[in-house]
Amino acid sequence: MTLKIKRIYHPAEKPDGYRVLVDRIWPRGLTKEQASLDQWVRDVAPSTALRKWFGHDPGKWIEFRSRYENELHANPKAVQSLLEILKSHATVTLLFGATDEDHNQAVVLAAYLKRHFAR
Repeated sequence: MTLKIKRIYHPAEKPDGYRVLVDRIWPRGLTKEQASLDQWVRDVAPSTALRKWFGHDPGKWIEFRSRYENELHANPKAVQSLLEILKSHATVTLLFGATDEDHNQAVVLAAYLKRHFAR
């Protein structure tokens, strides 16, 4: 299993494998055709309240990770749906819209899924 993360605004490529959008809201200025995604799993994204609190502020990153992982733990159905996708596809790319490629929910989610997929 290969799990990747990628900004949805970057062009789709064959090595992306199965492309899953993990944002709660649709990326601005992007059509569904341009997104070239296989699935949108918005229920696994951070809650609206958490997303707004974080505001992509790197100074809140550590606390954001902790709060988001707590949300993931409280939402096993959404996490399980992604684990099933990972089991069904050799390569899965989690897509996100944020401009900060180091401080976004896909980074946290990928680490969380890798820990749970290994079990």
